[in-house]
Amino acid sequence: MILFDSHAHLDDEALYSQIEDVLSRAKEAGVQYIVTIGQDIATSKKAIEIAHRYPNVYATIGIHPNEVKKAQPSDLIELTKLIQDEKVVAVGEIGLDYHWDDSNKEAQKAYFITQIEMAYKYNKVINIHARDAAQDTFEILKSHKDKLKGCILHSYSFSKEMAKEFIKLGFYISLGGPVTFKNAKEPKIVATTIPLDKLLIETDSPCLAPEPKRGTLNEPANVRYVCECIANLRGISSEDVAEATTKNALKVYGIKG
Repeated sequence: MILFDSHAHLDDEALYSQIEDVLSRAKEAGVQYIVTIGQDIATSKKAIEIAHRYPNVYATIGIHPNEVKKAQPSDLIELTKLIQDEKVVAVGEIGLDYHWDDSNKEAQKAYFITQIEMAYKYNKVINIHARDAAQDTFEILKSHKDKLKGCILHSYSFSKEMAKEFIKLGFYISLGGPVTFKNAKEPKIVATTIPLDKLLIETDSPCLAPEPKRGTLNEPANVRYVCECIANLRGISSEDVAEATTKNALKVYGIKG
């Protein structure tokens, strides 16, 4: 069974300090591919550095919506340099987050759109963070659809109805640890209703560890629990889910398997 963790943060010190062991456990669990995610200039650079050290790891670069307040105009210039690295497979995670502070909505939207245009210029897909901002995220993505090579809704948390609208635009839905939580009704519904050819799986490690690892440090090896949960929900084998989600992730990220 070949697994693909489509969204992890290997630069996080909790994982980075033991990265050899983390990647060894991932390999033992069948995880052959990992995308480590940038959230600002520093983490984007770290993601690229990690990706170059390990053949099965790829990187993304971008300014996370929660980092917009700290960002400088020069950061966007720096991103245009980083995006040209051969191990960079996407711009992300980018998007909108109104959960913590919605006072900078317009700044978030501006950075979001600018990075969509950057991805278009350099022929990259985008990896989306969207929290408490479903409609604005959808409207921006819909209006820029012609500039999108591909789009992943990471750690998807909205309704099945909204998921269907994103899928109509050709986008992918990625599910992580929350789909395994006992009280997570909506993610489970989404997991069973969206087409298998539009589904990705992820850990978002070191956060959101799935059952039965909930409350512990999350890592890419745990993506197998996400896979198993979705398989049980859909009434199919884990191998079928692993095969489909790995194929989807390789396709959208443009990685040759």
